[in-house]
Amino acid sequence: MKAALPKNEALRVSVLHRYAILDTLAEQSYDDVVMLAAEICNVPIALVSLIDSDRQWFKAKHGLCVNEAPRELAFCAHAILQPEQPLIVPDALADIRFRDNPLVLGDPGIRFYAGAPLLSPSGEALGTVCVIDTQPRELSERQVQALQALARQVISLLEMRSLVAELDMLSTTDGLTGLRNRRAFDQKLIVEHQRSARSKQPFSLLLMDVDNFKTYNDAFGHQAGDDVLAEVARIVQYTVRSYDMAARYGGEEFAVILPDTDKSGALDLAERLRHAVERAEWMNRKITISIGVASLSPGQTVPALIKEADRALYTAKEQGRNRVVDADVD
Repeated sequence: MKAALPKNEALRVSVLHRYAILDTLAEQSYDDVVMLAAEICNVPIALVSLIDSDRQWFKAKHGLCVNEAPRELAFCAHAILQPEQPLIVPDALADIRFRDNPLVLGDPGIRFYAGAPLLSPSGEALGTVCVIDTQPRELSERQVQALQALARQVISLLEMRSLVAELDMLSTTDGLTGLRNRRAFDQKLIVEHQRSARSKQPFSLLLMDVDNFKTYNDAFGHQAGDDVLAEVARIVQYTVRSYDMAARYGGEEFAVILPDTDKSGALDLAERLRHAVERAEWMNRKITISIGVASLSPGQTVPALIKEADRALYTAKEQGRNRVVDADVD
């Protein structure tokens, strides 16, 4: 019997996705939870099970090899319908909801199931810590309480994961523009350099500067200057592709890392950025940007690539600004 959808299904799935836990690699802390669950309940199978919109995915598993199962077959899809208490199924063959389930009639031959719902701090049931046996059985009250305690520990792990991700984002995000900061840029550039060396795929770099920014600040004040930087950043973020990284490089300088992009593609994107800024409506006076473009050459180091892009940017400003310059032809 297929489980009904919770009344808060859309919110529940949204909360689950915000944790960014689905399809992540195995982690010892979650593996420890299922090991303890199996030991405490004396069962061969234990899972940390998360119910996505159309599947049941296992963050941790003990005694089972598969990583996920269809949601319509999941016992845990029933468990999240009563989040205030564990779902206990002493004998699946005697339960009308499960007696025809392929997981009961076939592999792994489920007879006993107990699942303690994973409740987010705001009350959404995201999945369960569950234990399974191939023989009918019961759990003691202390075993049920232990299962619930382990479910609370999983939620604590998810919350800690979310907090660490948030702190990491704050530490790598520029407060004024919302773009990645120089630290994040430096890290990403090294990663893309290594990936390009392995895959032999091209990647390119744009360095750009807001033209005559100092005179703008002097004329209209630092708040107006900050507004310009924030708007330029918005235009850059809107124009680049989802897999590119735009960053505030420093002061009025911005940078964009372009994975899998050759010189031709980089120049095309740079021109689109330049035109987008030039055509935008500005409060006090027209704003333009100059852009230097460099693409990685075989054997080239990261510092050398940055130096090339910076040299091209300098040439763009020397030649009158509001232009794109290719490092190879400047």
